[in-house]
Amino acid sequence: METQRHYRGRLVDHIQLVVRDLAVSKRFYRAVLEVLGIPLGGEGEDYFWCDELFVSSAASRASAGELTGRTHLAFQAKDEAMVDAFHVRAVAAGGTNHGPPGYRPYHPGYYAAFVLDPDGNNIEVVYHGPAKRSVDAIEITF
Repeated sequence: METQRHYRGRLVDHIQLVVRDLAVSKRFYRAVLEVLGIPLGGEGEDYFWCDELFVSSAASRASAGELTGRTHLAFQAKDEAMVDAFHVRAVAAGGTNHGPPGYRPYHPGYYAAFVLDPDGNNIEVVYHGPAKRSVDAIEITF
């Protein structure tokens, strides 16, 4: 997979998270992104990156010594099975369930799961597929 591309016209160029424990976060994100087919792009003593997500420690020059506040990131999945696999792997890698896989009422076919990463960031994986059942019939528990 090509990891060094430049895309013009994007709304977001990159995102940086500054985390408490880089090793714990790397374990979590490596597991999550592997499910999505996104390889780790590179790493250094105080950071790692994949695609346009950069994660660093507070000691990193890029962080200015401050942790980022709680963030919501949503990654796209190719299908419902990928959403399901994300949830299982993310929880196994140290994440906390924040919404199990299921249909959401945002639009027909919106199938997603949510996990809090080790720093409390709300990480979502979503598949925007065709509706297979009524979203009025689902029950979401946390």
